[in-house]
Formats: sequence, C-alpha cells, structure tokens
Amino acid sequence: MFNSLKKLFGGPSKTLPASQPQGSPSTPAAPAPASGTTPDSLSFLCREAVFDRSGRLAGRLFMVRGSGLQAVAEAPLQRRADDALLTALACSPAAWSSSLAFLPLSSASLDLPVLETISSQNLVLLIHLAATPSDPGALCGRIAELRQRGTGIGIFRQPGHPAFTEVIHLADYGALDVSIVEPATIRDFSAAFRAAERDHKASLFAGHIETLDEHRLCHQWHFDYFHGAFATSTPPRDDDAATDPHKVQLLHMLRLVQGDAETGEIVAAMKQDPPLAFRILRYLNSPLIGLDHRIESLSQALTILGRQRLTRWLSVLLFSVRTPSFGDWLLVECALTRGRLMETLGARLLPGEPPDALFLTGVFSCLDKLLRRPLAELLDEIPLSIEVRDALIERNGPYAPLLALAEASEAFDFERMEKAAQAMAVPADVVNRALLAATAWASEVSEYWE
Repeated sequence: MFNSLKKLFGGPSKTLPASQPQGSPSTPAAPAPASGTTPDSLSFLCREAVFDRSGRLAGRLFMVRGSGLQAVAEAPLQRRADDALLTALACSPAAWSSSLAFLPLSSASLDLPVLETISSQNLVLLIHLAATPSDPGALCGRIAELRQRGTGIGIFRQPGHPAFTEVIHLADYGALDVSIVEPATIRDFSAAFRAAERDHKASLFAGHIETLDEHRLCHQWHFDYFHGAFATSTPPRDDDAATDPHKVQLLHMLRLVQGDAETGEIVAAMKQDPPLAFRILRYLNSPLIGLDHRIESLSQALTILGRQRLTRWLSVLLFSVRTPSFGDWLLVECALTRGRLMETLGARLLPGEPPDALFLTGVFSCLDKLLRRPLAELLDEIPLSIEVRDALIERNGPYAPLLALAEASEAFDFERMEKAAQAMAVPADVVNRALLAATAWASEVSEYWE
C-alpha cells in the first residue's frame, strides 16, 4: 500500500499493495472532469488516513496507481502519476471539503495545467523536490502562486537539494519520511523547522510512521499530522463491544425494525436508552438526511423514513465511538466507505436493486470486526434479504461483485481492484469518483456522533 509513497518520499521501496448516484436527495451529483482532462482509464485512487495530535482523523493522503503507470522511466512516470492523481481528484472536491487532502507531488509537476482547475480548499501539496536541477527562484515563485490561491504547501526534508533552503521557508508544512531517518533527525528537523522565521503559521507532517513508538516520538517532538502503517497496527479498543449497552440496544432495535414488530414496540425499545434516542433524533435531523421537516419524535421518524431507511441509520450508529482509537477510526472509515461506495456504484451498475440493501451489505461486512463475533452468527440475529446474506456469507449473488470491489478498494489491492472493475465493466475513473464521494460522505457522518 505504501510502495508509491515510499518512492515519492525518496526512501527504499517495499513490495506492498500499492459519481454520485442519482435519486437520493442528500447525494449531490459529482461535477464533470475539468475541460481538457482525461483520467487514465486504469488509474485507481488510494486514500490513507492522516491523524492529528488529538488522535482524530484529520484528513487523507491520496495516491494513484495503474497499469499505465508501470515500466516507464522514473521522471516521466512520476509526472504521469501526478497528472493522473490531480485529474482524478479534480472531479470530486467534496472529498476534502470538511477535512484535509494531502497529495504527494514532484516539484517537476507544479506546472501541470490541471493544478489550475482543482479546488484549493483544504488541499495540501506535499512536494518532493525533483532531482533534475531547477531554478530556485522560479520554483519559489510558483509555490508563492499556489499559496496565494489557498493551496497548502508541504516540503519534504531534502537538505542536500540546492533549492531546499529557499523553499522550506515558504512551506506551510514541513514534511518528513520517518521510515528513512534516525530518531535524532526527527528531533532536529522539528526544532529547525519550528525555529525558522516566517510570516505564516506552519505545521509538521510525519509520513510513513510504521510503529507506535515512532508515532510517540513524533508526537513528543511537536509534529501535527501523522500518517503510516502505525494506525493499522492499532486494534480497536479492548473493551468488549459485544456487551456495550448502546450497541446491544442498537442490535435489538435492528432486529425489531427489520422484523415484524409493531411501531409502538420499536419506539418503546428506543426510549429505554434516552441518550441513544437523543443521538438518533439528532442524527436524523442532520443535513445528511436532507428532510424538509424536522423529526420531533421517534414514532415520527419511523413514519417519515420507513423501516428500511431507519435500518440504514441504525447500522451507521453501530459504528459510532465516543473516544475512538486509531484502530476505531480505521474501522469506521472502512464500514462507512464500503457501504456508501456500494450504494453509489450500485446506482449505475445495479439500477434495479434497493440502494439501502447495497449500503447495508457494505457496512455489515465489517460487523464481525466491530462486535468481535462471527459474521454468520451476527447475521442470524438480524432479518436481512437473501441477497445481502449471500454476498456477506457465501460471496455470491448480485451484490458480491460490488462487495469484492469495495473491499479491494479499501485495501488498495491494485490487482484485485483491476480484476473486480473489469468483471463489472466499470472504468477506473468511475470507481475513483465513487470512492471520493464515499470518502466525503463518511467524513460528514462522523461529525454527528459527538
């Protein structure tokens, strides 16, 4: 997953896995690509979590990989990859409207025309200075232009580069690849970057952090943003989610809503947990639902939304965490993104299927990790359609190919992504837009948990 990033950071490479649907009032259509830009039909997006100092998900680092980006000379490959990345992102700026988007980019790519079309809000270019000599003055001028537009500029630590001393003073972010430096370098770079005089606020970005010890060291030395495999090695909290009273109550309500229970019985179950009832009403009245009327009661929620839509939001709330760890955040991202991705792509590929069933398939594919129980055992407790069960348990049926694509996208297993996309005859740029739409939606959803 981190192979492309390692190349951009300049470290040793590792062998690792490198549109919104219509018909939903809360789902805006994805804008068309900017004029003159054509996404590489075999270039898939990868997005990885970036955390802030409080341990909260602050944004994502985006990369791209594709068959057409292999076996080319290093410099042309990098520029082509940068162009493919920017072109893919230019279509869906909503993916970073509420959080940061970090884009590793070569300084040789700063003249790409697509940079003039991409939204600069919350955008951070993490620039690796190209080996090819360039005019430091011209490079500084271009960086100043981008900053003037509101684009954040990060500069990777490259003390031997002739332009580094000049451009690092312009940086909004000082960036460091933690995996290729000694601990003392982390300390020294932090001290030097923070001590430098500049007329703007600047932050520190630590990339490719592989262990929790490295994360703690970077945190100790005042880094602000943290990316890397350390987060995947952090499991969700040890407390037993299966006995969490809120989650037990949610599962009970899911059984009632999906079963034949009367409305009064469902409302009575909701009222047994007042904080949960408050969160449900707060969530259903959020802009995410896009309702014209405010929902004042739980019985009204059932009447207006219907049982299938209420099932959807109860399943989302299952993944809410009051004080999440890194592992919790990644699990939340996985579940919500899979569900929304399947719903979004399903509107195009399976137009006759109910969107909520596709959404539940994606979300429930992570239920075993959340509740630490076998998935088949959990699904026996919740009445679901045969199509959802077949996809989750048997890995067959009409939803299975979409689930396979969603899982491959989450792991950024390029070979699986390519195979799954080709099996469904869906172009990579369509998958990329759906992934960005799902990312944006997942970011919005988590805002209404606290």
